[in-house]
Amino acid sequence: MNPITFFLTTVFGLLGIGLGATTSPWLGAPFIIIALLIAAALKMANTWQKFVVLRAGNLQGVRGPGLFLIIPVIDNVVAVIDERIQTMAFNAEQALTKDTVPVNVDAIIFWHVHDARQAALEITNYREAIDRVAQTSLREMIGSSMLSSLLSDRKAADEHLRDVIGLKTTQWGVTVMSVEIRDVAIPVALQDAMSRQAQAEREKQARVILGSAEAEVAGKFVEAATIYAGNPAALQLRAMNIIYETTKERGATILIPTAMVDSLNPPGALVRAGQAAALKGAA
Repeated sequence: MNPITFFLTTVFGLLGIGLGATTSPWLGAPFIIIALLIAAALKMANTWQKFVVLRAGNLQGVRGPGLFLIIPVIDNVVAVIDERIQTMAFNAEQALTKDTVPVNVDAIIFWHVHDARQAALEITNYREAIDRVAQTSLREMIGSSMLSSLLSDRKAADEHLRDVIGLKTTQWGVTVMSVEIRDVAIPVALQDAMSRQAQAEREKQARVILGSAEAEVAGKFVEAATIYAGNPAALQLRAMNIIYETTKERGATILIPTAMVDSLNPPGALVRAGQAAALKGAA
């Protein structure tokens, strides 16, 4: 009983009891009858509610929101429909994907009643029906999907479920706004296998990148060797730069063999080699 009906019923009931006790029972009886009629006839629907009223078994109308009257005994409120957005969780356990992998899927559906008459008269229990349809549609979607697509493309799965469930519930006066898959649980053994597969793929990619880098470095070395072969002075400057870069930070002393010194000055090495050969010939 809503607050307004309760208040009016209480006022007229107390007034009738008071008049009957103080004056005459016949004077208080009408007020008691009025109180009973108010309790049975005055209804109030909140702004999000719709009352489905039958008159003698036939649809009399959908009432609300606000105050309204019905005829006691003849009229009957058979359903109070909440038109606000509703949420419902549902799941599928040990459902097989298209590639025969058992998965547990948890999802949630957002819906609301857009036609109170259909929700009350077209189906016995529309809430239970939505739950059954959602579970069945989820299992059908899992059975027609590969595990990889189910894990990687949840948005497409959500949209597919929304369309399939919404097509079935529209005739009951229910609109499905969205469906969201919250979790897809796969067997632990398969998780380990997928983890190893992902690790192998990453290692393969790392090796490919390393090989590409090695090939690029080798190409640069070949290019540098070609340049140094045609320009010994460039090779000498590069060698001197390497020695400088090695010793500049820590101030270390490096002992360089004579052969290496000669390699840093090819013309001087050739002159000294010629002089040594001449002296050997004179001797």
